[in-house]
Amino acid sequence: MSSSITTLADEALIAFDTLTDRASNLIEPTLRLGVTGLSRAGKTVFITSLVHNLLHGGRLPMFQASHSGRLAGATLEPQPDDAVPRFQYEDHAARLIEERLWPDSTRAISELRLVIEYESASGWNRFFSGGRLCLDIVDYPGEWLLDLPLLGQDFAAFSLNAASLARSSARLDLATPWLDRAGTIDPHKPANEGDARELARLYTDYLRACKRDERALSTLPPGRFLMPGDLDGSPALTFAPLPNLPDTPAPKGSLQAMMERRFESYKSVVVKPFFREHVARLDRQIVLIDAMQAMNAGREAVIDLERALSDVLSCFRPGRGNLLTSLVSRRIDKVLIAATKADHLHHESHDRLEAIARRIVDRASKDIGSSGAHIEVLALAAVRATREATARQDGETLPVIVGIPLEGEKIGTESFDGNRKTAIFPGDLPLNPDSFFKAVDSGSQAMPPDINIVRFRPPMIELSDSGVKLSLPHIRLDRALEYLLGDRLA
Repeated sequence: MSSSITTLADEALIAFDTLTDRASNLIEPTLRLGVTGLSRAGKTVFITSLVHNLLHGGRLPMFQASHSGRLAGATLEPQPDDAVPRFQYEDHAARLIEERLWPDSTRAISELRLVIEYESASGWNRFFSGGRLCLDIVDYPGEWLLDLPLLGQDFAAFSLNAASLARSSARLDLATPWLDRAGTIDPHKPANEGDARELARLYTDYLRACKRDERALSTLPPGRFLMPGDLDGSPALTFAPLPNLPDTPAPKGSLQAMMERRFESYKSVVVKPFFREHVARLDRQIVLIDAMQAMNAGREAVIDLERALSDVLSCFRPGRGNLLTSLVSRRIDKVLIAATKADHLHHESHDRLEAIARRIVDRASKDIGSSGAHIEVLALAAVRATREATARQDGETLPVIVGIPLEGEKIGTESFDGNRKTAIFPGDLPLNPDSFFKAVDSGSQAMPPDINIVRFRPPMIELSDSGVKLSLPHIRLDRALEYLLGDRLA
């Protein structure tokens, strides 16, 4: 993390936390895995499937520890952080498997400890003892991660960036009520709680509108405006950027001075503790993205997703430290960017989805690549809700996916009831990922691909001969596990 957004005091606290964690690791080897995502990318589903497959011996051929028979088992144990809510794996698994409904989205931070017993691939290590790794999974909303760049900004920079973004072509119609009202208020007028509440409400309404599926925009700080939790209505969340700030300093007691103070409070009360207590303690990170929803919304949504990923990746603490620095400063040495919902496409388009996702993260990868962190990109489905087939139409054989669309989903004029299985031709992604980043016909937006994006019900899980539910099916979850955990189970 850049020194511009962490003070010496912050770094001292981080160093203390790291030393404490390292001491614990001498007794209990631990890997802290951060799981986050943007715009309903499937964080809860990913964690639930990961845990379910490890607990129930899922089919994981590309996960070497599993494929070679070295996994002895996995169990859930109490997490080390008593002040952090537990990730309710059992409830989410029951909803997926018994009710065949998708679990609710992440609304706050949570944690889960999975203890993995394994045999080392090294005969020398096996001679001394069996292997044991505590995997601490830290689940948190992507919206909170997007707040980290605010630590490097003052209120004037925050206002300038927010206003510039709001006036872009993809946002202006949504931001107009806030921009118009803010434009009528003199920032140097005496502070008034009514003005602050009104501007905060209008700005929050604008952020919510940006997040809806038809826009699918990703850069939406401050994140707690969308997920306030127990801070709802507090002064720390009752502020808004002010466009067209005057060059002169804010007079004492003015609206601008109040907004500046509350912005700084937001950073100190909300953002800094989140960074220090959670993000700065991570060893590995996976960021889930719904690239298909962004593509379906159009070029501006794809570019905004690229902007968001560039912001968040630059705010991790990436790289590999040496033996001395690793004692007092943790570094994320592996980051996985996963384009989810690959089961919504035929496998013939998976390489294209992965190429588009790789193009989206290309700029951010270059920004932090010199730090030593390894960044991988993968198309996956943590829970596979469809199967593949072929269908004949107008004398042509089409690759289709077969599943049960959720109740209320539509394709054209056809609406689904949540019970009927159907075959859908999902369409093809373009061969050239750059097509989403270049305007066509003198400044017009690139046309979105002709993809039938339909949300499906979770699959029916079969029973084994002994009456036990089999593990959740997936696409490339094993590859994700190998990348994130494989070296720690060698």
